[in-house]
Amino acid sequence: MPQYIYLLGAPGAGKGTQAQLLAETLGVPQLSTGEMLRTARIEGSELGQRVAAIMDSGKLVSDEIVIELVGQRLSRADHQNGVILDGFPRTIAQAESLDALFVRTGRPVLKVIAIDVPSDEIRRRLQGRRWCTRCKKTYHVTDNPPSPGESCEAGGFCHLEVRSDDKPEAVEKRLQTYAEQTAPLRAYYQAKGTFFTVNGTGKIGDIFSALMACLSV
Repeated sequence: MPQYIYLLGAPGAGKGTQAQLLAETLGVPQLSTGEMLRTARIEGSELGQRVAAIMDSGKLVSDEIVIELVGQRLSRADHQNGVILDGFPRTIAQAESLDALFVRTGRPVLKVIAIDVPSDEIRRRLQGRRWCTRCKKTYHVTDNPPSPGESCEAGGFCHLEVRSDDKPEAVEKRLQTYAEQTAPLRAYYQAKGTFFTVNGTGKIGDIFSALMACLSV
């Protein structure tokens, strides 16, 4: 049966890492709206320029833009047998639009797993995060630094930068926005009966095992 899974959690909770592991294990695509938006930004289109201005301010991109991007991606042939949603939905309105899309396309009920991480740990993770502007790999200055001599997929050494949305001022804005707009999704999905929670601190493998246990319920 197709697996449609949504990982819910604050910025820096580890959703991207766990979504990649789930995608590899289950053999379904990972749909990261964050990566989709960053790609649009890098491409420099009119949409990308609007996305860049919003991301730099630490605010959320509008529902209309995100829903359009996600709808296009879900229509692809390789997204018909399951998907791991990472970073979407972020608002009640987005969740309702996604529910409507699932009904229209005959997809099974979305299984939602919240990855819980304390706010202080979130701040430490985000402020130490670095990413390569060429191969898009993400590192952390203490938890996951690049190995000496490591080269990126684009050739040469990784060029690491602090993402604009990982700077201290943007981090605080992102956490505030999450609390106001995204955290209410917990109650929304709990009411639907397909909601689970896992502890997002500790070893990556242990967190992944907890996620897989949720899928077997």
